[in-house]
Amino acid sequence: MPAISIHPSVDKGVRKGSANFSGGTLCCHCAQSPVTVQITGNVAHNHACGCTKCWKPKGAMFSVVAVVPRDKLKVTSGAQFLKIIDASATIQRHACTRCGVHMYGRIENKTHPFYGLDFVHVELSKEQGWAAPEFAAFVSSSIEAGAAKPEQMAAVRARLKELGLEPYDCLSPVLMDAIATHIAKAKGTLAAQGGAP
Repeated sequence: MPAISIHPSVDKGVRKGSANFSGGTLCCHCAQSPVTVQITGNVAHNHACGCTKCWKPKGAMFSVVAVVPRDKLKVTSGAQFLKIIDASATIQRHACTRCGVHMYGRIENKTHPFYGLDFVHVELSKEQGWAAPEFAAFVSSSIEAGAAKPEQMAAVRARLKELGLEPYDCLSPVLMDAIATHIAKAKGTLAAQGGAP
């Protein structure tokens, strides 16, 4: 039985990143005059995502998405071809109106725990050395997305583990802790307890 296909960039194994990687350019799939986005420095929290909102290449069960500080991202060409897919979504995904590729996602809500981070797909870059995917998020959402059937999920999770991508049905514990810490500080409950437990 062939291995379950997760995403083209990880199906043959997760490629390690480079500790001193300085960034690169993301390009949409348009053959002529592509939208380009320059990323200065490396990404963080790269992961496979099964949610219904993230852009996935054709046939992929998961997207592979990471974050970068918004001041490290610059649209260098084709800005006129970008359109926000859903302005009411928490992450406003800027996609090319011609090929449909999501070039970056931005959170505009200043009270959100991830405000200041942009979401990007480093598979859109020809440069090698981006931080490797570390985990899989929203794994069960792949059912909602129509990418997997409920009876396949044990095999999907097994394949993710085989690739070294620990499967979660939300975000990784580190990111969930960051969200909870942000909310606790905003409510004042963290300060009232004298810091993290």
